[in-house]
Amino acid sequence: MKGFEYLQEQLDEMKEEGTFRNLIPLQSAQGSKVTIKGKEVIQLSSNNYLGLTSHPKMKEAADIANKEYGVGTGSVRTIAGTLKMHEDFEEKLAKFKHTEAALVFQSGFTTNQGILSSILTDKDVVISDELNHASIIDGIRLTKAGRKIYKHVDMESLEQALKESSEYRTRLVVTDGVFSMDGNIAPLPEIVELCEKYDALVMVDDAHASGVLGDNGRGTVNHFGLDGRVHIQVGTLSKAIGVLGGYAASTKTLREYLIHKGRPFLFSTSHPPAVTAANDAAIDVLLNEPELIDKLWDNTKLFKKELESLGFDIGISETPITPVMIGDDALTHKFSDELFEEGVFAQGIVFPTVQKGKGRIRTIVTAEHSKEELQEALKAFEKVGKNLGII
Repeated sequence: MKGFEYLQEQLDEMKEEGTFRNLIPLQSAQGSKVTIKGKEVIQLSSNNYLGLTSHPKMKEAADIANKEYGVGTGSVRTIAGTLKMHEDFEEKLAKFKHTEAALVFQSGFTTNQGILSSILTDKDVVISDELNHASIIDGIRLTKAGRKIYKHVDMESLEQALKESSEYRTRLVVTDGVFSMDGNIAPLPEIVELCEKYDALVMVDDAHASGVLGDNGRGTVNHFGLDGRVHIQVGTLSKAIGVLGGYAASTKTLREYLIHKGRPFLFSTSHPPAVTAANDAAIDVLLNEPELIDKLWDNTKLFKKELESLGFDIGISETPITPVMIGDDALTHKFSDELFEEGVFAQGIVFPTVQKGKGRIRTIVTAEHSKEELQEALKAFEKVGKNLGII
């Protein structure tokens, strides 16, 4: 069929540059080791921070819900797709997050889109960190609000943007809590202080902090002792929580407004019962099994320390997201491919996900990894790093 030749040309260019990648199907459940192409390899690329994708309590909750309620809901939340379990879970989630209310969306991506596109008009301005997640960027594109970008975690730049936007009705400062490609944590106390000084709202996307930072994994707001001082917390249920979805934790006013105006919420079928039940059980796991988070951080410290001792550049990471900086896009993918041959699955991340020349192997250790598995992975990194002249 004719018509897509211009797209094929771009794909061919990517192949010539060595940046084209095929999807890689897993042939096993997610875990510290997975099977790919019939080969068992150490998994260092998933967001399954606590190993909850296969937690027995969550699997049991999903099975019970599936048998009792069926595999789907058959409607959007605002017509006939709200089960009692949906609202029960949102109440539980709000209590966990120390907020008045919470509302669940289909994904973290649609949560950011739904919030930003609905609460801002041309009377308002959104002020965003330059390295915020793509879902925030796309959400901002859907608004008619004024837009300002401040330099990454640069408080002087943020304050300047706040000073320059005093004429707007509402100033909304948006930041990732943990930045997904570099693994650094936003300076949230300073951001909150500036926003209080200039009467601005604060929105934090805690996708990579939920289940990782704060008491029992409550996120960066709780991690910094800022409960009650951040207007909107966005989180994901698809990473450390181990299932699927995103949420806004805030006031009852925002929850009710998003129910009526948040387009992804309004026009998407609600989560299947098994998903909601598993998410609900995940909160219980976070509250009752804090040792999982302790194990995650023990593994993180070990892995970072050993990578640095081998001579790798791991950037400015402060969290289980640990990038191994390579630079060249093609070399990054070659590094990833050779790691696989050595029994380690660690994907290369290149442009457009990161800036050109900033290619890296983004690793994420989990609570499921044993010390032996991490040492085995480190040996593979050392071998490939020396073979390719990285260290």
